Amino acid sequence: MSQVFEGYERQYCELSANLSRKCTSAGLLDGEQKKQKITEIKTGLDDAEALIHKMDLEARSLPSNAKAMLLAKLREYKTDLNNLKSEVKRITSANTNQSARDELLGSGMADAMMVSSDQRGRLLMSTERLNQSSERVKESRRTMLETEELGVSILQDLHQQRQSLLHAHNTLHGVDDNIGRSKKILTNMSRRMNRNKLIIGSIIAVLVVAIILILYFKLAH
Repeated sequence: MSQVFEGYERQYCELSANLSRKCTSAGLLDGEQKKQKITEIKTGLDDAEALIHKMDLEARSLPSNAKAMLLAKLREYKTDLNNLKSEVKRITSANTNQSARDELLGSGMADAMMVSSDQRGRLLMSTERLNQSSERVKESRRTMLETEELGVSILQDLHQQRQSLLHAHNTLHGVDDNIGRSKKILTNMSRRMNRNKLIIGSIIAVLVVAIILILYFKLAH
């Protein structure tokens, strides 16, 4: 297993355990203390999500046999992080409802009677807009992370293709060298054959001349 992945994994497990304890303690608090604790938890969730992203990138950079096992563990950590987010949403929702009740009770009966349904409607609409904006920000962040993961995967594929092309180029270069050597050998063999033919032809010519001379002298005498 990658030591880099193990380091991120250790940090995430410690952070997850710490966030679980904070969620438990936040459920027992109220008022400003609870808001402060929820803010700390949300910051920790961002850190945890960043660690998971780093683990994901590190796992995808490893060979296939190690990558499959690490990605399976990573899915468990993502599920754990989603559970923590759900717990924070539940605590935040309870805190919002409690704050609304406290505000209504603190304003007194006279002020409560003066609050019109139109004002309450605008307050609910504002809250809804804030929630929608928060969800859009989260969705944009998620899209950015997915795009980054896709980019890393494409770069890895391109790297593998480059290695394959380099290997093919080296193979073709070796074949070309072999063909060149074979061509030189055949050229040398052809030269030797031509030289041998010339030598044999010269010998035959000398023998013919010698035979002719011998016959001539025999016939002349």
